[in-house]
Amino acid sequence: MIKKTVQEAINRQIINEMYSSNLYLSMASYFRSLNLNGFANWMRVQVQEEMFHAMKFFDYVLDRGGEAKVGEIKAPPFHWKSPLEAFQFTLKHEESVTDSINKLAALAIKENDYATNVLLQWFVTEQVEEEANVTEIVERLKLAGDSKSSLFLLDSELKARVFVPPPANGGQ
Repeated sequence: MIKKTVQEAINRQIINEMYSSNLYLSMASYFRSLNLNGFANWMRVQVQEEMFHAMKFFDYVLDRGGEAKVGEIKAPPFHWKSPLEAFQFTLKHEESVTDSINKLAALAIKENDYATNVLLQWFVTEQVEEEANVTEIVERLKLAGDSKSSLFLLDSELKARVFVPPPANGGQ
């Protein structure tokens, strides 16, 4: 049985993950409005990843005999000044998600909840990957500067990204 403190914290994280999904969907719309369909595709893959994360937490709470609750999800922003600003915003957001996951892991350790700690190690590793991927795009956008051809090339590369769900019970 999951402890109430851990259950409540994970339920808050479910909301955070769903917010992330909505944020990236909003960014996909922004990029489509600029006709940057590769960037939009990258964000749509992020939408799927974030919903996968939310469902992983959701199912975990239920598997532990708890109540998975979805609370209010605030509306994300919908406009940025540039693709670089959007990805810098994404990086800051992912850093805040990392902080949230780390706090959850600390709570699991404090509560001697080893099962939750094992689950969260998967998310800790996932966040390292998330931040690295976004940082790479931020740095490439900085290198591109005002070059339309560089932006076009990066957009073409981002079109190739697809969502591949992790194996069942991977890291859990």
